Amino acid sequence: MTAFITAAATTGEFRAGGTDLSERRRSGRSTGPLVDLTGLPGLAEITPTPDGGVRIGALVTVEQMARDLSGYPALAATAAALATPEIRAVATVGGNLLQHTRCTYYRNPAFSCVKSGGDGCPARTGVAHHGVADDRGPCVAPHPSSIGMALLTYDAVVEVSGGPARTVAALFGDGSDGTRDHQLGDREILTAIVLPPPLPGERGAYERATSRRFAEWPLVEAVARISVTEGRITTVGVGVGGVAPVPLRLVGVESLLLDGAPDGPLAAAAAAATDGLRPLPHTAYKLPLLRAVVLDVLHRAVTGPDQDAAGAPRP
Repeated sequence: MTAFITAAATTGEFRAGGTDLSERRRSGRSTGPLVDLTGLPGLAEITPTPDGGVRIGALVTVEQMARDLSGYPALAATAAALATPEIRAVATVGGNLLQHTRCTYYRNPAFSCVKSGGDGCPARTGVAHHGVADDRGPCVAPHPSSIGMALLTYDAVVEVSGGPARTVAALFGDGSDGTRDHQLGDREILTAIVLPPPLPGERGAYERATSRRFAEWPLVEAVARISVTEGRITTVGVGVGGVAPVPLRLVGVESLLLDGAPDGPLAAAAAAATDGLRPLPHTAYKLPLLRAVVLDVLHRAVTGPDQDAAGAPRP
């Protein structure tokens, strides 16, 4: 595969499910030849690993992840809530992680910005109410990968052809480089995501706040995974999206809950979700919204399976 990547990297852009790429082709942000990855063997499967975890090929669809990863409830719930059923059926896990920013200015070739090869960020002085609530660098567009946010809470590792394996956090970086949506090199391709073994009795929940009910990018989103042993929280992971140029894991919130009782100070932990965030003038509204969404997922993850009032799995 390395030889294929080396040759293809000089001829065109990679295409998997194409849900992001097709839109960029229509807008003119993607031009030139395409390199189809869908025929490469072994990339569309979920397989067990020797330690009891799973390896998720980069071409596994979001729908398959939602359906087949019940042992990882926070991740499955996140995948099940994305986009529409039609998009989930074709969009790939790798594509979700590596998609380009959804910023209106980047998507419109009439504008120039740091991500399109220009200078500056027109969103800073333009329409920025969908921008970040944590200003980390020249680009103020939130990172669009919900799955990346969920994978952070599992300490997932990505396998890369043409380069070393790395954590999901290293894949995205710290958000200070506004020219990039991820840290892969031109001759590197993400081939799989590796998860550790699932925890017995793990609970998970996902929620997003949007301006409409379906098929909308989140204003803020959050995911929580929790394990409880003998009345104590023994594992906790909290991730958030829609607030920074990269998905974030809230280790400060986690530290307030770890080793505590499930009926402990959830509200105080959720209040810490916005500690240290630096919103833009038009995105301060996201701070109370984020605290509310984090409190919601913490409560649902602590109380049990992620179900709606009728007892059916929540979307």
